[in-house]
Amino acid sequence: MSPTQSFTPDNVSIVKRNPKLDIAEALTSEWMDNHVFATAWLNAMSITFPLGEQFFINSVRHYRDRITDPKLQREMKAFYSQEAVHLREHQRYNELLCAQRGYDLEKLIGPMRRRMQWVEKNVPARQRLAGTVAVEYMTAVMAEKVLGEADIFAVAHPAMAELWRWHAAEEMEHKAVAFDVYRAIGGTEKMRRAAMRRSTFFLIWDILHGVRHMLKCDGKLWSPKVWFSGLAFLFGKRGVLRGTLKLYRDFFRKDFHPWQHDNQQLLERWSLQQQ
Repeated sequence: MSPTQSFTPDNVSIVKRNPKLDIAEALTSEWMDNHVFATAWLNAMSITFPLGEQFFINSVRHYRDRITDPKLQREMKAFYSQEAVHLREHQRYNELLCAQRGYDLEKLIGPMRRRMQWVEKNVPARQRLAGTVAVEYMTAVMAEKVLGEADIFAVAHPAMAELWRWHAAEEMEHKAVAFDVYRAIGGTEKMRRAAMRRSTFFLIWDILHGVRHMLKCDGKLWSPKVWFSGLAFLFGKRGVLRGTLKLYRDFFRKDFHPWQHDNQQLLERWSLQQQ
């Protein structure tokens, strides 16, 4: 019998879904409650996803022959399937957004693509997987914010809210897959922590690059009102980053595993809402 390598709860299913969402009309406007900065921030997050999702798939798949646990093998395949649909849907999102609002997709993704091409060629596979582990955890933390009591998309265009909640639910379902693969292949705690520090810097850098481009195109880059509203959106009383610091810091604990934060009830509630 193969040793246990998966520590995702047995009753959590990693399910490939195929949403058909009509977001074209929403993307012409400030779809997040007519909030300029919030809309730009979330759109900029979407810009990073297609390249990121492909990187995550490649990083995990590289070690498929090292995994002997049938459960983790199944979860890896489900992880690839979910991430491939995320890639497809956010690529469509990004192309629609840029076509309708006059943003330059190449300027938005070019720096990130060149950096990731360099990483693929020059950074060892284990470090690439550690980076995937770090970003997957950050997306899971944000997913908890999306599906939790804050309900940050309650004020969003319904189609966009549905898209982001779907993405969040799937990130939550597969939040430990890359982590379990990393641990199974002997990834170190030191490398994992270092990867989180680097990944945090570059994720924020890439999102701000997107925000800057979008606000510049919209003629609002130098608006103090927009940037002050952005601080409130991120760090205010109901800010999207409010309350996430403890979850983020937990990643640096020696005995950490993503499912120590058991949020299955959020997945169950979301699933019931889809029925």
